[in-house]
Amino acid sequence: MTGENLLDQPATLLPEESEVIAALSRTARQDIAGVAWAHPTSSLAWAALADVAFEEGRTLESYAFARVGYHRGLDSLRKAGWKGHGPVPWSHEPNRGVLRALFALRRAAGEIGETDEVTRLTTFLTDADPAAIGRIEALSAVNPGSDPAPPTEAFVIRGEN
Repeated sequence: MTGENLLDQPATLLPEESEVIAALSRTARQDIAGVAWAHPTSSLAWAALADVAFEEGRTLESYAFARVGYHRGLDSLRKAGWKGHGPVPWSHEPNRGVLRALFALRRAAGEIGETDEVTRLTTFLTDADPAAIGRIEALSAVNPGSDPAPPTEAFVIRGEN
């Protein structure tokens, strides 16, 4: 008997969240909860809210916000055809909200000593994209305390010059 070849699984590519990215880019850090309120199904909005809470030392709130982002992310992944395994590449920008929510939950779980959850989420992130953890840590190190919205190509200047 042979098992399913997971290496041949197609990558899951989530749809863009341009409204959420725009809202995050124009919203002050202390008002990020309003973005999650307006876009409750967005794992990106919940991940951003988890990041703000964590940076302010509100670890349990960060954990709760990240947990919501994680569940919203699972809903989005399943809706996009994900079957519980397979790549969710960081290089596809709309996937970053889910990956950031997983990372935020992993980070807060580590802070509260939930080691089994840290292990499970590390495996989940690594299986989704082996570079995801490093990419998110690099973003956090480069921009500590900055706007939690991810870098985006939402602003495009077009012209003939």
